[in-house]
Parts: sequence; C-alpha cells; structure tokens
Amino acid sequence: MKAINFAVVGAGHGGKAMAAHLALMGFSVSLYNRTPERIAVIKKRGGIELVDGGDSVPNGFGKLVRVTSNMDEALKNVEVIMVVLPSSAHADIANAMSPHLKDGQIVILHPGRTCGALEFSKILRDTECKADVTIAEAETFIYAARSDGPAQAHIFRIKEAVPLAALPATRTQKVLDAIIDAYPQFIDGGDVLNTGLNNMGAIFHPALTLLNTGWIEATHGDYQFYIDGVTPSVARMLEVLDRERVTVASALGLRARTALEWLKLAYDTEGEDLHEAIHNQPGYYGIKAPPTLNHRYLFEDVPMSLVPIASLGKRYGVSIRGMESMIQIANILHRTDYWRRGRTVEKLGLEHMSVSELTHFVQEGVIDS
Repeated sequence: MKAINFAVVGAGHGGKAMAAHLALMGFSVSLYNRTPERIAVIKKRGGIELVDGGDSVPNGFGKLVRVTSNMDEALKNVEVIMVVLPSSAHADIANAMSPHLKDGQIVILHPGRTCGALEFSKILRDTECKADVTIAEAETFIYAARSDGPAQAHIFRIKEAVPLAALPATRTQKVLDAIIDAYPQFIDGGDVLNTGLNNMGAIFHPALTLLNTGWIEATHGDYQFYIDGVTPSVARMLEVLDRERVTVASALGLRARTALEWLKLAYDTEGEDLHEAIHNQPGYYGIKAPPTLNHRYLFEDVPMSLVPIASLGKRYGVSIRGMESMIQIANILHRTDYWRRGRTVEKLGLEHMSVSELTHFVQEGVIDS
C-alpha cells in the first residue's frame, strides 16, 4: 500500500464517513472543518467510529492524525485532499485553500456536480495560487452514508464504479494511480465536461421537487419522492430536461448517458419510458420527499448543476427552455436569482471559448489565446 497522506475537508455526513474509512484502511488522515464546534468531539476522541453496517461495509474506530479548523495545518504534508462539501461551498473552500496549497498536491471534489473543477481552477488562477496542483472531480459520491452522532458515521453502501476526471484530462491517470490503493472503484471519466454533464442529480432533483411543491408543503415530505412524485406528466418534464442535457453534451462533442441508460447502468432497471423505469426501480420505494423546499435539491442543485448545463447550452446554441423554466420557478419560490448565484460560463471564464478551445482546455489544460 502506498504511503499516501490524505486530508478530508468537510465533516458532514460524507466527510466523516470518508475520513473514518480511510483511517480504518490504514492511511494517515487529517480532518478539516471550518467550525471548531462541529469537530470538537472528534478531536477529543481522536477519531470517528463507523457503526456496524453489516459484513459488506466497514466498521470500527478510525483514528485520525489531525483534527483541525486551521487550513494550513490540515493541508501540511498531505498528498491528496478530498473535498467532501456541498458544491455551493466549493468556491469558498478554493479561496481558503489557495494560499496553503503546495506543488504536487491533488484536490478531488466529491462530487464536482457540474463544472466544479472548472470553478475551483478558475478561483486558484484568480487568487494567483502559484502551486502546481491537480484538480479532479468525481461524477457522484462514492458512499451512501449518514452521520450517526458527533463522532459517529454509518456507511450503508460503497459504489462499485465511480467515474473521475482531472483538469486537464492528461492528469486523470496520475490521480487514479495516487488513490488506487484506497479507492480502486474510481475509473477514468474522460474529462470534466463529461463528468459534469453526466450529473443526473441536475435532472432528477430540482424538477421533481419543484413540480411537487404543493405536496411537499402540505405533507412536509410525507410521501414517496420518486414513486408518488413521478407521475406520467412529471416524467415527461424530466424527459425534456434530460434531452436538453444530452443535446448540450452533443454540442460539445460528448456522448452523455441518457437517464434511461443511467438507470440501467446504476440499478439494472429498464422501462419503455422514464415513468415506467423509475417505477421499476425497487430502491426508490420508501424514499421520502424533502420535508421542506429549503433543501439542497434546490439551493445546491439549481445553481451548481442546472444553471451551468443551461449556461453551456445558451453559449453553444442549444435550446434549453425546459431548464430555463425550472430555474425561473426556483428563482420565484426562493426569491433569489440562481443565474447570478450559479456557475455560468461568464463566471467560469469560458464565455469567449469556442467548442474546440474549450475541449482543448479540459483535455490539455491550455487556454488558447
């Protein structure tokens, strides 16, 4: 096993699970959280307990080498930095990390949502970070996990294959090689446009929440989100959004998986249309809806998933009227402007790039003049 030192940034459900699991696998792990109170018990105990989840998932006490709210301390002598935070926090954490990064370090976003690595890289350039670091993003989070207490976490499942891509794509293999002893599940995801445009949460989460606002507010989420919430009409809207996403990818020279293909790949579930396929997925039965509209399916997935896909569509000539309608409804319900808050091509510094220039950038890391 390679002597790789990890830092896990974020002590929420996923961050605690990842830090404990890495420690149980024998790696040196530092845990960072900006709020000291959030990690006080972990620091006192010296680690995190993974509660018993059965034979197929890890459990036991993961001893951490460092638990801190000091970024410089967290990143010291660390080769791989795992960012396990909502994508809406990526910009802030990039700014916080920038002065402390060192040559050769790898930063992986778990997950990047859409254009996460592009946003992170842009902020490092804007803050004049001099370190030669590699930014990468996972297509989805490798764990299904939850926090079971201040110093406890519970892993329910570990995904068998998770696409990952570095920016530029020429560095992806370097990242995979660095983490293979810990995570052989990560596979080459092509490039960060590919991982970002295969973000299925952008299609399922916001629309399914917005089109069931009355039910969510009336029942506080006491219904089956995917089963009761996906009626034939709702499924047709999801299919429109999915076609727009796949068309945006096609405009950029990419072949994105359709929602039906993704359901088959992830769950071995099929159907004549999206309505039938979703209802044929046993794992969706029993999953409750969000209890409130103040939920990450809107305040994270709209600006960090739906907006960047729609913005790429507008820039490269794709009709994204379905996505625009969902974003506008979210703006009204949350009394905000998710276009302004979200990852647009302007914010990412991509607005003047042609398709070939954008492709060259994500593949080779070269910004054509």
